[in-house]
Parts: sequence; C-alpha cells; structure tokens
Amino acid sequence: MGGAQAIAAGSIGVGCVVLAMKAAAWWLTGSAAFYSDALESIVNVAAALLALLALRLAAKPADANHPYGHDKAEVFAAAVESGLIITAALSILDHAWRTARDLHPIALPLAAIALNATASLINGLWGMVLLRTGRRVRSQALLADARHLFSDVVTSIGIIVGIALAVSTGLLILDPLLAAATAVYILLSGFGLLRSSVGGLMDEAPPAAIVGRVRDLVSTHAAGALEAHDLRMRHAGRLTFLEFHLVVPGSMTVADSHDICDRIEAALKAAITDLVITIHVEPEAKAKHHGVPVL
Repeated sequence: MGGAQAIAAGSIGVGCVVLAMKAAAWWLTGSAAFYSDALESIVNVAAALLALLALRLAAKPADANHPYGHDKAEVFAAAVESGLIITAALSILDHAWRTARDLHPIALPLAAIALNATASLINGLWGMVLLRTGRRVRSQALLADARHLFSDVVTSIGIIVGIALAVSTGLLILDPLLAAATAVYILLSGFGLLRSSVGGLMDEAPPAAIVGRVRDLVSTHAAGALEAHDLRMRHAGRLTFLEFHLVVPGSMTVADSHDICDRIEAALKAAITDLVITIHVEPEAKAKHHGVPVL
C-alpha cells in the first residue's frame, strides 16, 4: 500500500496546482462555467485528502476491534467523496441560476483558455496514473479519484468550447446554461459513485463471472472431496471474502481433508488476488447434496 499512498499524496499536490490554474481562469473571465470548473477542482483536492487518509487507515493490520481489517475505510472515503461531488453540483446549479438572472459580458483572454486547457491535460494524465495504480492494488479510493478526474476533463473541454461560442455569438445565456449542464453531469457522476460505494458497504457480491470462476476452480482442484455448497463471496475494500462448505467421505482423516483444502486455497489465491478463504469441512452424512460437484 506504500505506493498507493504515495500516489494519493501526489494527487493532493496535483489537485492544488489544477485548482489554482482554474481559479485564475475564472478570475480572468468571471464566467459561471469556469466557476463550476474551479469548484469541482476543490472537490478533487478534498477527495485526494480523503483517499490518502483512507489508504493509511486501510493499511493498518487487523486488531481486536477490527478482526477483519480496516479495508472498508476506502469504501467510506468513496461514499464521502460522492457526497462532496453532489454538494458541488448543487452549488454550481445555484450559481448558474443567479448568473442567468443577471447576465453580464464575458472576457475570454487567451491566458484563461491556456490555463484551463493545461489544467485539464494535467488532470487527464494524472487520472491515467490513478486508474493504473488503482487497478493494480485494487484501491476503490484511487479508482474513485480517477473516475472523477476523467469526468472533470470531459466537462472542462465542453466548458472551453461553450464559452468560446458564448463570446463569439454574443449569446450570454450560454454561459449559465453550460454551467448548469456541467452541474447535471457532475451530479450524475456523484450518484454513480454513491451507488458503487453503497454496494461496497452492503457487502455486495463480486460479478457473476468471478463467482463462476471460483466455482470452477473449486470443482477442479477438490479431488478426493464429494461436493462444495453454500458458497458465498463479498467485497470489503480491496479484499474479497470467500466461504463455503466442503463435503468429504465420512471415513476421510482430518489430515487428508486438510490437504484438499490447502490445494483448493492455493489454486484460488493464484487466480484471484487479495482473497480471504474460509472452508468448513463436513462428512458426507451431513451433506446437503445440492452444491458444486467435484470433477
């Protein structure tokens, strides 16, 4: 997790630089759309701080009060970030409404365009770093940051084009309308992140393809056992918890059944990273006979 924390710390610095550039672009133009872009960058900095704190907490080993570890801290951070994104979107809508009621000319110096475009380029490049690292270490906090930065890049490009149209055509209403459209896009992004976070907090199961792969691996590597049943999986931050019952012949020794469990665990952990496995062994006489047959 050390590399992930370094990336999260880097996000704070990148976010502050981008915020300063977008705030300067807003100050040069007085545009409501540029205001919305700068406000979203404030959320980026706050999200980066949350991600760093969450990664540090998630890296702590399990203790008496948290026997399953602290990995869900990342899920909480993503949930809080979604709340910040939604709040920012509502603030942008309010600012767009007030601007629409009091339209005024917009200045569009090349310096403002250059500042905003450069900031967007930085966000895009750093978003790729976050995405690559988040996927490698299975960090929901970093992945949430990456998705947010990519959405920021999309809205920034649209804002630059839209403001250029507003200035060139003289249709000043385009500025608050563009800010409102940006707010709606950000709002949808926030609700999407909230949905993902709630799934993590509610111990949502992995995709069906992963569950099916686990069933196949258990079936293939459980030679000597009879079946596996009551297989359940859940995500908790970067960890995936798996538990199931393994049915063995009643005459099998504890040592032999333990060897089968070791073989299954080795195959599963080789295929799926950060997997925590619990296997309950039971004799054939206690079996339910409706689980995964052993090949």
